[in-house]
Amino acid sequence: MSEPGPPRPPAGTSRYTWIVGVLVVLGLAYITLNTLGTEKPGSRGVPNGRKLPPFAVPIATSKLKGDAQVDPKKACKVRGSDVLNSCQLAERGPVVLAFFATRSKRCEQQVDVMERVRRRFPDVGFAAVSVRGDRGDVRALVRRRGWGMPVGYDHDGAVTNAYAVAICPTITFARRGGVVADTSFKLLGEAALAAKIEAMR
Repeated sequence: MSEPGPPRPPAGTSRYTWIVGVLVVLGLAYITLNTLGTEKPGSRGVPNGRKLPPFAVPIATSKLKGDAQVDPKKACKVRGSDVLNSCQLAERGPVVLAFFATRSKRCEQQVDVMERVRRRFPDVGFAAVSVRGDRGDVRALVRRRGWGMPVGYDHDGAVTNAYAVAICPTITFARRGGVVADTSFKLLGEAALAAKIEAMR
């Protein structure tokens, strides 16, 4: 029996178009895998002592559409009930900001922990940002798990890049005014999360 040859393009499709299509699919898969879940040198969150990179993104459960605004001259000015704005969070007090991906149990569990702990710290701004993903899935996740904190939708990954997010979960802790105090790259329980918040106040 002769060995099967290389896969042939579907009928009616040129070999060039087929090859380009395969390369595009592989490229998208590579980007998705490397957006979140692998540690990369230099991609370890915002360094301590620096200010939170400003951003504004739509609240995932709102009707507002659009990409993230990360221009330092514009982001702080984009506000509203349907917007998650990092500048606004930092003006109110300390900030605990998590990045998560849908369909990641560890990420979901971390936001669950934040949701429980945030009730103990009414002066702290808790928020989460969904890293790309399908917005419908994000909305369903927020409602299913009963998250009351604002959850932003980072459609194009601009905020994720600005915060150098490489693994999930990632939590950035910042003092009032937005100066970064710490970043966590592991799943924190309630006691550990509360201790980090106390340490930065």
